[in-house]
Amino acid sequence: MKFTFLSENKTDNPGCDAEHGLSIYIETEEMTILFDTGASNLFERNAKRKHIDLTKAAALVISHGHYDHTEGVPRFCEINQAAPVYIHKDAFGECYGMEGDKIDKKPCSLLWSQADRERIEHRFHLTDGPLWLTDNIVISGTIPDVPGNEPTEKFFEKKEDGRMVPDPMNHEQFLAIRNGEKGIYLFSGCSHKGIIPVLQYSKQLFPGEKIAGIIAGMHLFSATEEMRKTVVEKVVAEQPDMVMPVHCTGIEAICMLKSQLGDKCIVATAGSSYEY
Repeated sequence: MKFTFLSENKTDNPGCDAEHGLSIYIETEEMTILFDTGASNLFERNAKRKHIDLTKAAALVISHGHYDHTEGVPRFCEINQAAPVYIHKDAFGECYGMEGDKIDKKPCSLLWSQADRERIEHRFHLTDGPLWLTDNIVISGTIPDVPGNEPTEKFFEKKEDGRMVPDPMNHEQFLAIRNGEKGIYLFSGCSHKGIIPVLQYSKQLFPGEKIAGIIAGMHLFSATEEMRKTVVEKVVAEQPDMVMPVHCTGIEAICMLKSQLGDKCIVATAGSSYEY
């Protein structure tokens, strides 16, 4: 398996740019998948710089309905006119970030024009429960809550019946890939419910199998120190072969994971490719 970051918050690769977003081009023996499209069309420019042909993607998997993972979807559908777009059925709501008790002026939800949505929606495959693309590749659908687990951060609200209510982030899903005998590799866009529910649910989807790799935004950048420590301890306890804390994880949590895991913690950047 090989995967390349086409959008990420950081870059150290000449010719590749960064943004607040996430997009990963994943190549397996069975199929090629684009996971998210970032916050713009940057994914396309970086793909060209890495000599990646986006028409070869057999599927586009969207992690959740926020702009920094979905803004490139209309452009992808122009480039690749065949791949289905797997997106959660609840990903289309209007939602906002909060700073204290103040709501952001700009929504953080899908920002496509109505014309763009009408042009591409025939490509949508709406998910809810787990959807198996192959015997080894599954889209999680709705991630079950874990009793006693606190979400890492709570600052998103959605518009419902004309009023703002907390967004439980039920529209977030992850991608899990069994990589032969090496184990399971998890791709999670933001883990808004927490990376712990992602880990727990992946064990239900692949019972008895090792979690070999965790490639995930963990949304810990504004979490409390206690929350960061708890999450890091539980991630380390899984004994993965590698962890890539990306996108929204936050520098403090990345440093904590690096100090605990050493070389097993990899700081991924836009334009970087990895093979396992």
